[in-house]
Amino acid sequence: MLKVKELFKKDIELCFEFDLNSVSLWSKKQWLGEFNKQGSKIFALFLSKKIIGVCVVQIVVDEAQLNYLSINRRFRRKGYGTYLISHLIKTCEVQNLKKLSLEVSEINYAANKLYDNFNFLTVGRRIDYYKDGSNAFLKEKFL
Repeated sequence: MLKVKELFKKDIELCFEFDLNSVSLWSKKQWLGEFNKQGSKIFALFLSKKIIGVCVVQIVVDEAQLNYLSINRRFRRKGYGTYLISHLIKTCEVQNLKKLSLEVSEINYAANKLYDNFNFLTVGRRIDYYKDGSNAFLKEKFL
């Protein structure tokens, strides 16, 4: 059974462990910073009782910025990212937000395809943005 739950500061270890075994993007200190940010919401996707996905969004006035989204490697390309993004978009719409934006590596083809399927538009590019030297696409979806 799939379920999306909001996580809170007490769940920082869960997020850090998930990230460590997924994309190794953030340190524990960075996770703490996300939990402490004004307007930050962290959601986890559970399959039964196992966490298989996490996303972090920051709400500022009437817009949201997706700061993190990852699905456990073993569960990728099975529709779970679609499920989590759908949940996030519905959550934003319920809160009457006007726009959802994000950054994604231009070489992350699977993620770009996922966002394109949800009609995110590429509105900009950051050159040499990531540690590996890849560029970032800036994407937006008006809600």
